[in-house]
Amino acid sequence: MKLRTLVKPVLRAAARLLFRVRVSGRMPAPQARLLVIANHESFLDGLLLGLFLPIDPVFVVHTSVVRQPLFRLMLSLVDYLAVDPTSPMAMKQVVRLIETGRPVVIFPEGRITTTGSLMKTYDGPAFVAARTGATVLPVRIDGAARTYFSRMGGRFPRRWFPQLRLAIQTPTRIDTPDAPTARERRRKAGEAMRRVMQTMIFDSRPQQTLFEALLDAAAIHGRSRRLLEDLRQEEYSYRDLLKMSLALGRRVARESEADERVGLLLPNLAPTLGLVFGLGAFGRTPAMLNYTAGTEAMQAACTAAQIRTVISSRAFVAQAKLEDKLAALEGVRVCYLEDLRAEMSWLDKLWLMLWALPFPRLATRAGRPEDAAVVLFTSGSEGKPKGVVLSHAALLANVAQIRAVVDFSVDDKILNALPLFHSFGLTAGGLLPLLGGANVFLYPSPLHYRVIPELAYDRGCTVLLGTSTFLGNYARHAHPYDFYRLRYVIAGAEKLSDAVRELWFDKFGLRIFEGYGATETAPVMAVNTPMAYRRGTVGQMLPGMRAHLAPVPGIACGGVLHVAGPNLMSGYLRVEAPGVLQPPASEQGAGWYETGDIVDIDADGFVRILGRVKRFAKIAGEMVSLEVVERLAATARPDAQHAVSTRPDAAKGEALVLFTTDAGLERDALVAAARAQGVAELAVPRQIVAVDALPLLGTGKTDYVTLKQWAEVQ
Repeated sequence: MKLRTLVKPVLRAAARLLFRVRVSGRMPAPQARLLVIANHESFLDGLLLGLFLPIDPVFVVHTSVVRQPLFRLMLSLVDYLAVDPTSPMAMKQVVRLIETGRPVVIFPEGRITTTGSLMKTYDGPAFVAARTGATVLPVRIDGAARTYFSRMGGRFPRRWFPQLRLAIQTPTRIDTPDAPTARERRRKAGEAMRRVMQTMIFDSRPQQTLFEALLDAAAIHGRSRRLLEDLRQEEYSYRDLLKMSLALGRRVARESEADERVGLLLPNLAPTLGLVFGLGAFGRTPAMLNYTAGTEAMQAACTAAQIRTVISSRAFVAQAKLEDKLAALEGVRVCYLEDLRAEMSWLDKLWLMLWALPFPRLATRAGRPEDAAVVLFTSGSEGKPKGVVLSHAALLANVAQIRAVVDFSVDDKILNALPLFHSFGLTAGGLLPLLGGANVFLYPSPLHYRVIPELAYDRGCTVLLGTSTFLGNYARHAHPYDFYRLRYVIAGAEKLSDAVRELWFDKFGLRIFEGYGATETAPVMAVNTPMAYRRGTVGQMLPGMRAHLAPVPGIACGGVLHVAGPNLMSGYLRVEAPGVLQPPASEQGAGWYETGDIVDIDADGFVRILGRVKRFAKIAGEMVSLEVVERLAATARPDAQHAVSTRPDAAKGEALVLFTTDAGLERDALVAAARAQGVAELAVPRQIVAVDALPLLGTGKTDYVTLKQWAEVQ
């Protein structure tokens, strides 16, 4: 005991000197029963907790660790209990220990991470917490995975003495779940522990701006780390991205005013992401214009956000044939990247090399996390496009939420063909990999169905993002070996078709992870993951999100989803009140957003989308989901594409009109599908219209506004 008293202060001082250990958060008041849980990044973790937590706990360690002489020596500095976390009987020893009133430290993962993210959490620690009623204190260990005491390999950045951080989080409890069997109660407790751990990872994120987050990522992974590639087949490093951000951001700042919203009309290229970071670094807000939208929609977007300056590229404008759209915009001046680069003087280059790159925080304008980081625009499917203002804090919160539940790593390469003006493409396909150190390949169009599978094969991509429509077309045109390296296929923006899901599994052996989101939530709200997957759902809500279901007359289960959370938008910019920010609010109060989606959330927290409020038809007094009708058509003809709209009907109020690419589809096949699924015949359309192709928006969603116009003239 005396040896511990002498050695601990010495080791604590050494750790502070070598690793610059920083402890944040407050310890709770003394508890009769306290269980400290932490993520497991390295062999240093127990030592760090023993040195810097102001308690004298007992550490629960794996029996295999005690067998090793070096670690047995380290454990002599603390009290420990060696157990096998997979053994229920071993956990009963921990229960008895907590009941004595002694604080206990346990690592619910049971092993050191090999991914840099949370790994599987065992049910045993959750059983202990529920059985004893102990206060659970989560402590996030950050940085230890980057030491040589971790089990990380490959390209993961490791150093001898990186800075380490311990973040003490808000205490919580895990109640004994209500379930009929002990096994089910144990499982549910384990799920609760996993969510506590994910929330711990999310809540300990730093508060910063996008540019500051980019600087931190470059510092962790090294400025020379090459991770960004686009169609020009040139790999860009963090240094290259910082040069683009600083040079272009400063140059555009001369063409605009402080706090101005600057339109970006650019494809998926490295300079586009450079401008997203660079404009914010110089006090401007990038507004991502949808170049696939019509002239009227683009003008409405510029008016709503009060955009006076648009940055584009002459080569892109010519290739995409946007000359007429740009010429029709009123009150907007267009600046071209080619001209901005040509006008950079030797003084600009000296400023970049001698001042901005060595001292980027001093060379830029410091912003606040709450400031606007980007303006995205809704598709306008329910009227004129609205500007959605997302702050730095909201975007980075969504990145942190995704990283808390999905194990993206430096060994991953994301293929992103979704446009950066789309929230899913920007956050998941742009910001997430760059700020997490994963590689990303940007491709300018998701419509090249033969090219994208070949790119996935040629570039060895491990993650593919897409909509159900796009993924279905990729699968139909791909060779069975094109996606041999993929480990994550993530679908969003529209409901995943069962036919697409089965095609991917049958042809490639890959399970598609469906997610759910909205531009207003930056965008991801829920997603299926390998650790929490349920077919037919969009997964569980992300950490930090709150949900409320408002009942809908005529619909028995579920309700309209209202959400709140740190990834929620700052507000809308509407064309009716240009430049005026309308903060989010719903019937739940300020700071809530009504999604307009009718969903059901099961006992385990999995979200099932039943349809949009505006995608229900009232036929003969009954509410009919148009998505159910589309599923009937997909069941009858899985190889075709189908979409349903409505038209007025004097007898029944509304009538269904089915548009399909299968000219041979008849009503009898739909009736048979309805009977097989137990769907009322009222949901079977009497009018079927064959089309060559369904109209699509630039984001890959079905264009229901155009379909509505088609239906009304039938």
